Amino acid sequence: MDIKIRNYMEDLVNNMIDGVLSDVNCCTCEKCRCDVMAIALNSLPPKYIVTTTGQLYTKLNTLRQQFEVDIIAALTKAAVIVGRNPRHDRTE
Repeated sequence: MDIKIRNYMEDLVNNMIDGVLSDVNCCTCEKCRCDVMAIALNSLPPKYIVTTTGQLYTKLNTLRQQFEVDIIAALTKAAVIVGRNPRHDRTE
């Protein structure tokens, strides 16, 4: 059995980032997307879960609803920061 530790908050942020970026004036290239995720994750508490390969998470929907507002706020704030200061030329 392959047991893994995952930060479920990272999965939630990854699943929600596209919806937030579509509402905010921010570049959606991979570099900016990763910067937004990193800034957001640094402001959110980690939520580690232990899983086995192939196992479905049991409380995922409950956790998602519980943290959704905080995640959207963190992603929005991070997108504004990255949008104002992208680490690349705006034409990239």
